[in-house]
Amino acid sequence: MSKATAIHWFRKGLRLHDNPSLIAAIKAEVELRPVYIFDPWYEENVRCGPNRWRFLHESLVDLDRNLREIGSRLFVFRGKPEEIFTTLFNDWKVQRLTFEVDIEPYARERDELVMKIAKQQDVVVIQKISHTLYNTELALKANLGKAPLTYQKTLSVLKSLGEPPEPVAAPSNLSASCRTGSELLEAHEYDIPSLEELGVDRSKLGPCLYPGGETEGMARLSRCLERKDWIRKFEKPKTAPNSLAPSTTVLSPYIRFGCVSSRLVYHKVNQILKGQKHSQPPVSLIGQMYWREFYYIVAAATPNFDKMVGNKVCCKVPWDENPEWVKTWAQGKTGYPFIDACMRQLRQEGWIHHLARHAVACFLTRGDLYQSWEEGQKVFEELLLDADWALNAGNWMWMSASAFYHQFFRVYSPVAFGKKTDVLGEYIRKYVPEVSKLPAQYLYEPWKASLSVQKGAKCVLGEDYPHRMVIHEDVYKKNIGRLSAAYKANKLLMEEGNEEGEGEEGEGSSPPPKRKKGSKK
Repeated sequence: MSKATAIHWFRKGLRLHDNPSLIAAIKAEVELRPVYIFDPWYEENVRCGPNRWRFLHESLVDLDRNLREIGSRLFVFRGKPEEIFTTLFNDWKVQRLTFEVDIEPYARERDELVMKIAKQQDVVVIQKISHTLYNTELALKANLGKAPLTYQKTLSVLKSLGEPPEPVAAPSNLSASCRTGSELLEAHEYDIPSLEELGVDRSKLGPCLYPGGETEGMARLSRCLERKDWIRKFEKPKTAPNSLAPSTTVLSPYIRFGCVSSRLVYHKVNQILKGQKHSQPPVSLIGQMYWREFYYIVAAATPNFDKMVGNKVCCKVPWDENPEWVKTWAQGKTGYPFIDACMRQLRQEGWIHHLARHAVACFLTRGDLYQSWEEGQKVFEELLLDADWALNAGNWMWMSASAFYHQFFRVYSPVAFGKKTDVLGEYIRKYVPEVSKLPAQYLYEPWKASLSVQKGAKCVLGEDYPHRMVIHEDVYKKNIGRLSAAYKANKLLMEEGNEEGEGEEGEGSSPPPKRKKGSKK
């Protein structure tokens, strides 16, 4: 007769440390069977590029290795969770199922269905909060059941809840009753599929600068924590979006996949700040953690959060529809070297600086091309290692001035913004080699170079490098007027939403167009 078991279902929290639902499974004192399921819903509905597939695969390999060190392993399945659990509950004599709470719409539906099946088979289900600092339901309750629509309001709500829970320790060696039997440790039918088996074309993989997994994530966190003075002085708008080496932590992919606990990061950073002079939210490192909570809380309470239609917090804008323009932008062929460099780095490496994301998002939407933020959201979902449903939608609404940020007249310049932190254009030379031989004064504006200069640099516009898609100085003024009209039509100018957030839009941005004499403000 097979032994009773407890299943811990890994989804996002791909780690052993600060995993309270994993601990709850271990406390059952029966054989632990950690499970990961490749759900076909995600393959059909979520855009995931090869770099992100690789990060996930590496994270699962690392997780399996770490589980084996404590006497267990990862059991991997492919199929619909409700069908797999229906079988496992019987075949494995499951007493307990544990998993981490997820606020995404599909995840909620999926989890409700699985819990219904578990109840029918007398399986105890335990859910724990560990992907966010706070329980989003408690945060909403503290705000009288409504989503806080500004960062400052979110801070006041979170402060009313006190400090986030302390992270829990990772389990060490499992007891004899919890350990996996030797025959199952060697059962290859539960092994992690290869990238090829998952349908990933290795030829499309970029350089692996940020390997996935808890081990790598914790090592990166440790290196960051060694820079105590840097942490205390950190201000996001003062970091460089186009430095050749990242000017921020690049912990975001690890937090997104749950390889590193957000609560661990929060408390470790706070230990360094305690009793010392330091920067403050929203620009500080702790402030960045609060931004994440802000979007998670609003997303948890807002139906259709990742869409314009049916989304009550989003301004309805009649964006243009030009798929070719979106494709050109996504491929980094806009004719603006700074924008193209950002998009090419994203495609190659799976990560770009937060302010670089702002610049390219503004260019696609309200700044230059006037395309829907939903189209940009799709591209980021595919290419970003840290693509996160709530944060991706929230940031795209912010940068298109569709929600949360309403100073739509403050537009990033695709020329001046990059020059602030990289006058010589070394970043552009690396990622846009077509223009790399141009003299520095033309790197951001190759259209200003004479034909003879272009020929000398082997960068003839229209042949070696594209002409710019639009003339920024003309189109952004027109777009400001169009967005202003959309605001008036929506009557959605929320005064409380007119906060500047990180303050980045004013630096290296195009000034609002001058009003004619006698015109109203």
